[in-house]
Amino acid sequence: MNNNFYQFEAKSLNGKPVSMETYKGKAILVVNTASKCGLTPQYGGLEELYKKYKDRGLVILGFPCNQFANQEPGDETSISEGCLINYGVTFPMFAKVDVNGETAHPVFKYLTTELRGLLSKKIKWNFTKFLIDTNGKPYKRFAPVTKPAALEPYIRKVLGIS
Repeated sequence: MNNNFYQFEAKSLNGKPVSMETYKGKAILVVNTASKCGLTPQYGGLEELYKKYKDRGLVILGFPCNQFANQEPGDETSISEGCLINYGVTFPMFAKVDVNGETAHPVFKYLTTELRGLLSKKIKWNFTKFLIDTNGKPYKRFAPVTKPAALEPYIRKVLGIS
């Protein structure tokens, strides 16, 4: 049990610790997000996926990150308001984290080790997506430019929907 996603914990946007165990049995899509990025409109597509599949076992976890061109400069309140007001985000959002380097959040250290990118395990940009199966095992990594709708076949497969 030591080597799966459920061993981790992260702080929610309102500062409360959340165990990843909370999402046990669900398909989990972890995304590093930013409010001032060219890819920020992906929040809309992510929310559509969430609405479509949340009752069938999908959860999306958004982790704001300011490591790429200072595109998430705000505090938790401004991030929360921006997601809600601009994109109607209802999936869980977490406190701002680093996704690369020594200070990377343990969730991202784990995911980048389990699912390497094309050339390295490092996350290259905002909106890198990691799909975790219903047993907590990392399943597939998607590039920042991959639109949320393109993930649907993989989500359906992990959820066992034909």
